Amino acid sequence: RMIEEDPTLRFRKDPQTNEFILAGMGETHLEVAVEKLKRVYGVEVELRTQKIAYLETIKGKSEAQGKHKKQTGGRGQYGDCWIRLEALPRGKGFEYVDGIVGGSIPRQYIPAVEKGIVERMSKGVIAGYPMVDVRATVFDGSFHNVDSSEMAFKIAGSLAFRKAALAAKPVLLEPITEMDVVIPEENVGDIIGDLNGRRGRVLGVDAIGKSQVVKCQ
Repeated sequence: RMIEEDPTLRFRKDPQTNEFILAGMGETHLEVAVEKLKRVYGVEVELRTQKIAYLETIKGKSEAQGKHKKQTGGRGQYGDCWIRLEALPRGKGFEYVDGIVGGSIPRQYIPAVEKGIVERMSKGVIAGYPMVDVRATVFDGSFHNVDSSEMAFKIAGSLAFRKAALAAKPVLLEPITEMDVVIPEENVGDIIGDLNGRRGRVLGVDAIGKSQVVKCQ
């Protein structure tokens, strides 16, 4: 309803951080909108700085073993796998390859290794951000006829992924937004200085009528 009354307000949910984002024309504009939400609609709003949706990935290639073995009396836990990690082109997401031959890991445990890898990927290995653009191949391992289980191989997959990712040159990916800033000619210097101070990158400046358009990232 408020957005219908004020089209300069924008509301969305960030799919990566799961935050609800209310955007407006500036701090004062948002303060007025939040006050109206409380006064008219009875909605309490917590304001905080928006999270930056960083991601993690790898630049190299590595192999690592993940082994989960536990004996506590009675039936134990045993899962053992070797995985190979490779970097994928940006935007390719995640690929899981079953490279097991000869039955070193029974077929019913192959999906469990993937579950462990995917769970670990969601936490990253550098700063807790999701990891993307990775191919993981499970190519060897071992099992116990009695003690092996899906849970044991899931844990083994998670352990193997963490070790392999740390050895595969992990890096942080920072989101980049392209935008055009339309300003009077006399303000170009100030705007470029402000962008540089915020780690922005100026791509060029074009003239449109009496205004200047600063293209930046």
